[in-house]
Amino acid sequence: MLFNSYEFIFVFLPITFFVYFYLNHKRFTEASKVFLVCSSLFFYSWWSIAYLPMILVSMIFNYVIGRSLNKTFNNHEKVSVRRLILIFGVILNLSLLGYFKYADFFLENINIALSVNAEPLNLLLPLAISFFTFQQIAYLVDTYRQETKEYSFLNYALFVTFFPQLIAGPIVHHKEMMPQFAKIRNKIKNYKNIAMGLFIFSIGLFKKVVIADTFAVWANNGFDVATTLSLFEAWATSLSYTFQLYFDFSGYTDMAIGLALLFNIRLPINFNSPYKATNIQDFWRRWHITLSRFLRDYVYIPLGGNRKSGFKTYSNLMATFLIGGLWHGAGWTFVFWGFLHGLALMIQRLWEKLGFKLWTWLAWLITFNFVNIAWIFFRAEEWDDAIKVLSGMFIGNNDFKISSFKLLSIIIGFLIVLTLKNSSILLVKKNITKSNLIIFYIVFLLGYLNISSTSEFLYFRF
Repeated sequence: MLFNSYEFIFVFLPITFFVYFYLNHKRFTEASKVFLVCSSLFFYSWWSIAYLPMILVSMIFNYVIGRSLNKTFNNHEKVSVRRLILIFGVILNLSLLGYFKYADFFLENINIALSVNAEPLNLLLPLAISFFTFQQIAYLVDTYRQETKEYSFLNYALFVTFFPQLIAGPIVHHKEMMPQFAKIRNKIKNYKNIAMGLFIFSIGLFKKVVIADTFAVWANNGFDVATTLSLFEAWATSLSYTFQLYFDFSGYTDMAIGLALLFNIRLPINFNSPYKATNIQDFWRRWHITLSRFLRDYVYIPLGGNRKSGFKTYSNLMATFLIGGLWHGAGWTFVFWGFLHGLALMIQRLWEKLGFKLWTWLAWLITFNFVNIAWIFFRAEEWDDAIKVLSGMFIGNNDFKISSFKLLSIIIGFLIVLTLKNSSILLVKKNITKSNLIIFYIVFLLGYLNISSTSEFLYFRF
């Protein structure tokens, strides 16, 4: 089920909202949690019921491992046992992810390297497996570090399956979610939160179905349909995807935050105007913030972070971003995209160490164009697609073949991402003005009218 679909907006969401708060109003607290978990699992299995057993088994397994870690942390004689339990849990989680997401990629490369013809498994990628796997690994590591409490399975299931963040994040921590679910005042309808949640949801819906899906048509045509691209067509193609991904992911994030707020739950900010960044480190502090946090806390720092020599620090950075690239997709183009970002961070660190500085406008221009070019490899289905777009951008003929509407849309895209405030600022203000209400009615109406044919969010694929 998609956030940007009629059945979700007008059937699933109202029923889930009213039944959940009705049960809480009648003081059936545990029943309300059961209902929300079941609703979230229904939401998850809407695409295919075949996905359901896997996420249930994953939750039960990780809950049992977490309980085992909690039971043994007071016994200092069992430190090695606890470490083995953690390693076992992490390996099993990564094995599940690796089997479904990377088995065919591995077989394809074995075939090429050894000149064999092993048959692909043709596995369907279970929905959201990348997100709930990382979320549960973080839970196990935090439990090992004695940073969690003893939770019932029902509370743990709610933490994993809460439908606003289940499919494509944010990647939440137990310490962000569990206390909120436990608060008594969060069991009562909060009309300010409802108003704010609907407003932010509507902004996200508008970003997705009006802006992102418009840019998607041009990006798909340039990458997947056109055989050659002129200079202007190639730049329009790359910028169209750059803006499609921005508004698609930003739109999903807004919708998830807005939906959670209806239930008095505040999800962590996951997106903060990343195209305003003036260096690549700043970009990663703004883009997919919870993934950056996970990679920093559970990959980069455990590898050693920047605590050792410069070479080791650079190696840790590169390893972290190669893993980040591979997490996004089973393909060498994703790995190369991660490599580019790792290399960019290494260059930035060296640049700063030497004491060099750039004008702000030049730093932004270099950062934005690097991100735009790197996205080409992120989007390309094959290397040839990336080379086609890059060739057009730098050695293509200068025939001006783009429509005035496309050109105007790209200009408007720049104006929006560079001048408008991020919608997360509204969460800080905690109030809705009359002008906000007017914007709400406009963007919701435009979003509603554009739900003619639903399209998936890009991060659903990862």
